[in-house]
Amino acid sequence: MILRRFAGFVAALCLMAGLARAGDAELAELETALGLPQIIAVMQDEGRAYGADIAQTMLPGGASPRWTALVNRIYDADKMTAVVSDGFRTAMGDTDTAPLLAFFHSDTGKEIVRLEVAARRAFIDESTEAAARVAFLDMPENDRFLKAVSEYIDVNELVEFNVVGGMNSNYMFYRGLIEGGAVEMDEAEILADVWSEEEATRSDTREWMFAFLLMAYRPLDVQQIEAYTALSRTPEGAALNRALFAGFDRMYSEISLSLGLATAQMMGGEDL
Repeated sequence: MILRRFAGFVAALCLMAGLARAGDAELAELETALGLPQIIAVMQDEGRAYGADIAQTMLPGGASPRWTALVNRIYDADKMTAVVSDGFRTAMGDTDTAPLLAFFHSDTGKEIVRLEVAARRAFIDESTEAAARVAFLDMPENDRFLKAVSEYIDVNELVEFNVVGGMNSNYMFYRGLIEGGAVEMDEAEILADVWSEEEATRSDTREWMFAFLLMAYRPLDVQQIEAYTALSRTPEGAALNRALFAGFDRMYSEISLSLGLATAQMMGGEDL
């Protein structure tokens, strides 16, 4: 269930405080079982690297100490976790967590989470990601392992959700640049620019997703991947997938707006 960089509610209101507390406890347990704290930690490191890239390409003089401090504040793990958790819990609503907890507390579930987090951290190294992409592109189409991973991706609509999330993040970065006075664009121009990258974003996202999951899941057998896919086909599994994207999409949208605004201020020489 790892998302790339973006991820994408209907709030279910509980009128009984006791039930609300029980639900919160179960969702907190599920967040832990999913490895959300570890995932956020990796995304924090990714964000710092991304901030350095922005500085190199958009800021005069590159990454100053002031910019680095600002990026660290934007990618605050506690804030990131709070935003994701709030979005996730709202989207989960009254979804039955029992089958989800049963799976992620199983040996297979624990191994999947461990492998996803480890692969995500490994992908911070650009050479690792590049090698994984090459390995995917070199795989024969009839490979059974590839087919199992492909089915998992399709069932969860991982490419589509990530493309939408990525475009939303790009849109919010533009909004930050505009609000900060770095560029002048109207809504139509922003959307046109964002949509002009849709095809390239989709192609890159598909390749990234396959490369990542093929590397992450390599220690698993096909039956374990198929079991994970079977969970995703259930109402509870589908709800979990949507809720994760909702939480992370909200987080990345807020971060992208903040990065755009900060970039604009730095470009204009304003004191932050």
